[in-house]
Amino acid sequence: MTNASVPLDSASAEPLHPQARETLLAALDAGYADPRRLHHDGRRARLLLDNAREAVAGALDVRPDEVTFTGSGTDAVHRGLLGLLGPRLRHGTAIAHGAVEHSSVLHAAAWASRTWPQVSVASLPVDRLGRLDLAAAPELLTSPPAVIAVQSANHEVGTRQPVAEAAALTDAPLFMDACASAGREPLPQGWAAAALSAHKWGGPAGVGVLLVRRGTRWRNPFPADDRIDERGVGFENVPGALAAAAALQAVVAEREEVGVRQRSLIEWVRRRVVETVPDVEVVGDQDDRLPHLVTFSCLYVDGEALVHELDAAGYGVASGSACTASTLEPSHVLAAMGVLTHGNIRLSLARDTSQAQVEGFLTALPGVVAGIRGRLGIGEA
Repeated sequence: MTNASVPLDSASAEPLHPQARETLLAALDAGYADPRRLHHDGRRARLLLDNAREAVAGALDVRPDEVTFTGSGTDAVHRGLLGLLGPRLRHGTAIAHGAVEHSSVLHAAAWASRTWPQVSVASLPVDRLGRLDLAAAPELLTSPPAVIAVQSANHEVGTRQPVAEAAALTDAPLFMDACASAGREPLPQGWAAAALSAHKWGGPAGVGVLLVRRGTRWRNPFPADDRIDERGVGFENVPGALAAAAALQAVVAEREEVGVRQRSLIEWVRRRVVETVPDVEVVGDQDDRLPHLVTFSCLYVDGEALVHELDAAGYGVASGSACTASTLEPSHVLAAMGVLTHGNIRLSLARDTSQAQVEGFLTALPGVVAGIRGRLGIGEA
């Protein structure tokens, strides 16, 4: 077993960006105070919080008053989706969401249906690439929902989603989970509210971002709090918000260069995996996808065993659903796509992942898969 591990699971959490680290350390002393207070330290914390909001707005091309910092991306998802639903509660209210949405969206929709009996939930089908199949989603036209949820790109297979096209098919406001793509790519158009997660772009964990378009009917679905931003709750994490903003600005500034390099490496992985590992299926759109992520499934192999063996070889990857891997349940994303759900590996590159590190992974993978199959008495074709 090696002592140093190569992190290839940035879709779960990107290592802290150097700009975020530097900003966070400085802000821990400067931004500790309650930004509601009128004394010097409070006013300074308020200024830093406002600066973070303006920086995030500028990086995302939105208005500062559309930006709210939350305690996590999941919190932002819940507030965004349920906040759009609240003003639209009526008899026969429906939430429509893509079948491959993140579990935070699925849990929020299920919670709404339990909390308000008049709320129903419709799951919209996807094609084999994991893209929302608008032609097979008649609910958008024949029975318009109160709210529709469509992610910007899939967190597990990388396929981009037709956000603007879905929004054009219905008068319902669209909630967009942009946690997988924010910073790496410009935000699609057509959304009314959106959720982002700072640790996905190299910011600190425990910082989410809720975006609500100006003029959108949105109502806080949870108990209110007497804070600066009425859409949020609890004592603002000023140092975390400032570090998240610094990382986002840096990632946006470098994303063209980093994206080109990551896309080339992922294309190499897609080719080599098929060439070197028998009975493997690479899933998701080959071209219209996030640049840093690839998922493939190996027949006759358990995903958990693959993760453990690759970890022992020095490579940290993910398996199963990006949000439910610890439950050992098959991925709902892969199941909805109709592809192989077991023996699944999701590899996602960090901003500084090197060609040599990817080559090392590709060299180790065939032997790991063959070893697991061999212990099961399964010969390779």
